[in-house]
Amino acid sequence: MMRFLRWTAALAAGLLLAGCGGSSGGGGNRDEGKAVGSAAPSPLRSATAPTPAVLPASLTSQRLDWHRCEATGTSSPPGDAWRCATLKVPLDWSRPDGRTIGLALVRARATGGDRIGSLLFNFGGPGGSGVSTMPYFEPSLSSLRERYDLVSWDPRGVGASEGVRCRGDRAIQAAEAVDATPDTPAEEKAYLQDATDFGKGCRKAAGPLLAHVSTTDTARDMDLMRQVLGDDRLHYFGISYGTELGGVYAHLFPGRVGRLVLDAVVDPAADTVGHAENQARGFQRALDDYLRSTGQDPAQGSRKVAGLLARIDAEPLPTSSGRKLTQSLATTGIILPLYSESTWPRLTDALKSAERGDGSGLLALADEYNDRDASGRYGTTTHSQRVISCLDDRQRPTLAHTKRRLAEFRRISPVFGDFLGWDTAGWCHDWPVPGQYDTPEVSAPGAAPILLVGNTGDPATPYEGARRMADELGRRVGVELTWKGEGHGAYGNGSDCVDSTVDAYLLNGTVPKDGKVCS
Repeated sequence: MMRFLRWTAALAAGLLLAGCGGSSGGGGNRDEGKAVGSAAPSPLRSATAPTPAVLPASLTSQRLDWHRCEATGTSSPPGDAWRCATLKVPLDWSRPDGRTIGLALVRARATGGDRIGSLLFNFGGPGGSGVSTMPYFEPSLSSLRERYDLVSWDPRGVGASEGVRCRGDRAIQAAEAVDATPDTPAEEKAYLQDATDFGKGCRKAAGPLLAHVSTTDTARDMDLMRQVLGDDRLHYFGISYGTELGGVYAHLFPGRVGRLVLDAVVDPAADTVGHAENQARGFQRALDDYLRSTGQDPAQGSRKVAGLLARIDAEPLPTSSGRKLTQSLATTGIILPLYSESTWPRLTDALKSAERGDGSGLLALADEYNDRDASGRYGTTTHSQRVISCLDDRQRPTLAHTKRRLAEFRRISPVFGDFLGWDTAGWCHDWPVPGQYDTPEVSAPGAAPILLVGNTGDPATPYEGARRMADELGRRVGVELTWKGEGHGAYGNGSDCVDSTVDAYLLNGTVPKDGKVCS
């Protein structure tokens, strides 16, 4: 099981340094489909406890101990510019004077004399590690660093901030054999049992934290972070899932919104099924663009790819590693290079090899997405992605509901429809804690203008999401910037127009005309 909304260190390493555009997704994007479960904004919005008006001084007056960063896992420590610290936040925001947890932060101080403040980054997921990802982007952020301290963090439940690991490496690899598009009652039972087992593992690993890793919790963490860093207003750059986080922050704290950039924008008006439908639409659109670039007719090329996946479903392909390429791994291997036009040639090579009966290329791509290294060790980004999105999402589509929707998913995408349709039933099936809302509340009346950057070729967060976010934020708040490009995210992805517009907004406060287009 996998939701595709991520822009994390693993993707950055493989696809960049091409730009600043989790997560994981997390869950998927949210588009404007009118089907059941994905239409107009739902009345069931976030209903969590309000942020206390007065926080204890032990939180607001804490002094961060910035020190040289240490290596984490297999990663080397970042360069000399970077320092790390730990911020204390309440485990339960309804009890701010109760138990606390530590959030890992990373920072590089501004290089110029005319400092604006701190600029916080969230790189998506949900579940992406900002501490690991932030240093990757230093070369492409030099202009911003002149006037901002560049800051990121591991959100609660992620990485060094009480990161959750729900399964061991052997169990993860064993689960790769579970058919994510079940064809028989026995496969359906195994699929749902795997979801139940995963949730039990998360409950055992996370304990009380499992009920306190929501996007709303993290938005409140951000405001405490703002205070402790000494900023009157929050300046923020959110990518992919980070745009939803930014919208939730703006709703909770509209008067504290400084300069916010939301790039690769999640549509906040779609629910669980809408997420999956939108990603099916977005990745099919990206695949069509890829097929055109190779001289193929998109309809014929998609039928060919779908046929390949069907054959792999019936008989997994051998690989040079001795592991088998399953249909689920093959689909993941096709998904990853669609995140960036620069990696389309790798998809061509992998598909050609698979057609010849060798699954090694697609398996290597899937392993990159799944954070699996050569020794068989897996990262935990997808674990964090799931615990966050399943706490956010109230809906739990049943097997029967999913089966009724499969025809529509296949209509949207002959290649990815089955995979993402079934995911709605399995992702949060039998989850140990209830979800909080159908769709997040992001209305922010009175907030300063927020810059929304949408990419017409974005596969994971389709372009329509930027317009929906602007509508949801409210009149004169969301300002939309469009780039006619490919890949997940726009800033730093090759458009001087996009980069200069975003830089002018962040550095000088220059708000572009709503609807500006960069081609």
